[in-house]
Amino acid sequence: MVAYRNFILSKHESLQMTFTAKPKDGAVWITGASEGIGKSVAIQMADEGYKVYISARSEDKLEKIASDYSGKGEIISAPLDVTDRDANLKCVERIVKEAGTLAICVLNAGTFKPVRGNDLKFEDFDFTHSVNIDGVINGLIPAVDAMKEAGQGQIAIVSSVAGYGGLPKNGPYGLSKAGLINLAESLKYDFDKMNIKIQLITPGFIDTPLTEKNDFPMPFLMPVEKAAERVVHGLEKPNFEITFPRRFTYMLKFINLWCYPVYFWLVRKITGG
Repeated sequence: MVAYRNFILSKHESLQMTFTAKPKDGAVWITGASEGIGKSVAIQMADEGYKVYISARSEDKLEKIASDYSGKGEIISAPLDVTDRDANLKCVERIVKEAGTLAICVLNAGTFKPVRGNDLKFEDFDFTHSVNIDGVINGLIPAVDAMKEAGQGQIAIVSSVAGYGGLPKNGPYGLSKAGLINLAESLKYDFDKMNIKIQLITPGFIDTPLTEKNDFPMPFLMPVEKAAERVVHGLEKPNFEITFPRRFTYMLKFINLWCYPVYFWLVRKITGG
């Protein structure tokens, strides 16, 4: 028992030695940053002293965020469509050229469209996949290449508790978010060896324009500023997963361990089916 305890402690200490960025280490790049969690995280990280590059398709919104900011750090508009692979590559090249190093990349861009099983369309799956999966990969690969060159870095992939298990109207969305969970888990083994810390962000229901589309009860709905605080605080820790609100997300983790009849019954009770 003592040997097992010492083994676990040694592994925990090795996790704590994983690279964790500070403002002096380089810039931050956040996708999906024109509103919601991305915008709030950008402002809070700039307040920590970071130079933060924000990306989304809405150039006017990005410019306003950047021009309105007057805190400790700096926010720079870097508009792009995450589904455009070349645009992501050029954005990373720009960040490295201007800031010297890309220290943290938060791949946050995502979309949600409610889909019912009695009205499935190819285009709903294609669109969700192009943003939520391809949009992450298009930013991930050039960011990792830049971090390998620097010898260190930090990547955060924003998934969702919808990736834990199936939820009503979440077919395409849940599929994409479950894929991101698996992606982050799979990459961790090699990233640890490269001194690149990878983290998985799995929010519950957050008060953003995306959740406004939901027409079912959303337990423990969290204000976006509070959610952003959890993200920024989590990026400073060695934990692999940053999840919130934990009283809800841990409950979902737990019920996913149960047999399917119980799982489906509970989800119907929580969401109204």
